[in-house]
Amino acid sequence: MELEVDEKDLRSAGAELLTDGRRGLRIGGWEIESRNRSILTSLALQQWEQNLQTCHLPEMIFGESCLVLKHVGSGTKIHFNAFDALAGWKQEGLPPVEVPAAAKWKFRSKPFQQVILDYDYTFTTPYCGSEMVELDADKRESGEISGGSSGLHWEDCEEQLDVAALALKEPILFYDEVVLYEDELADNGVSLVTVKVRVMPSSWFLLLRFWVFEQLRVDGVLMRLRDTRMHCVFDESANPVILRERCWREGTFQALSANGYPTDSASYSDPSIISQRLPVIMHQTQKLRVPGNL
Repeated sequence: MELEVDEKDLRSAGAELLTDGRRGLRIGGWEIESRNRSILTSLALQQWEQNLQTCHLPEMIFGESCLVLKHVGSGTKIHFNAFDALAGWKQEGLPPVEVPAAAKWKFRSKPFQQVILDYDYTFTTPYCGSEMVELDADKRESGEISGGSSGLHWEDCEEQLDVAALALKEPILFYDEVVLYEDELADNGVSLVTVKVRVMPSSWFLLLRFWVFEQLRVDGVLMRLRDTRMHCVFDESANPVILRERCWREGTFQALSANGYPTDSASYSDPSIISQRLPVIMHQTQKLRVPGNL
C-alpha cells in the first residue's frame, strides 16, 4: 500500500523522509524503515536450512524483508525478520496437526513415498520481534557498549494499549506492511506472518501477526492467530516507553459453530473477522523502558 503523505503534515510533526532510496522516516528521535524484498533464492534457502538445521521451510520466505525501528539516541533497535521468526518456530517445536489424506500427496517428493509429518508444517511461531542495542562505530570504539548487544528488558505490567488514542484521526505519516513468510499448506489453507506499521505525529504503532487457516480431517478447520501489538508515544523530554501486547487465539470451525457463530467457513479465512471470536489461550502485556541517550 503506497501512502501519499502531505509535506505540510511531515513538517508540522518535525518528521523527515529517509533518503538514499530507503523507505521510512525520522520522527521523535526514532528512525523507522521498512524493506520489502523478493523471496529467497535457492542458494540462500540452502544456507537457511543449514543455519536453522531443518530441511522443512515455508514455500515463500522473504529473507531480506524487514521492519526496523531504531531509537537513535540510545541505539535501541526493535526489528522484525523472517529468520528470527523461523528460529522461534524451530525452537517451539509444536507437534504436527492432522491433514486430509488428499493433501498428503502434496508433501511427497517421490511417487508412492510414505509421508511422515514429524514437524509443525504450519510454521507456527511465538516470535514477537527482535531487539538489540546498536551503537555507531565511534561509540563502540570509546568502549561504552559493544555494538549489537542486547541489554533490554521487557517487564510485565498492568497497563493496556490506549485504544482511544490510537482511534484519534491523526494524519498517517508513514504506513507499510511487510510479509516475512507464507505457505499455502499443500493448497489446503494458509500460514502467514506479516508486520504492519503506522506512524502518526504523536506515536508509532505496529501489529505483528501470525495467522494460520487450515482445512483438517473430518471437515474441520483449524484457526490459529498470534498477534503482537506495540505502541510508543513520542516524548523527547523523557525516555520512551514501548508497550507490547501479545494475544494468542486458537480454535476450530466446529467449536465456533457449536457456540452459535455462522457456519459459513469462508468468512473465517479473514483474521480481522475471526479475531474476536476465537478463544484466547494466552494474553500478556509488557513494557520496555528505552535507555537514555548514550
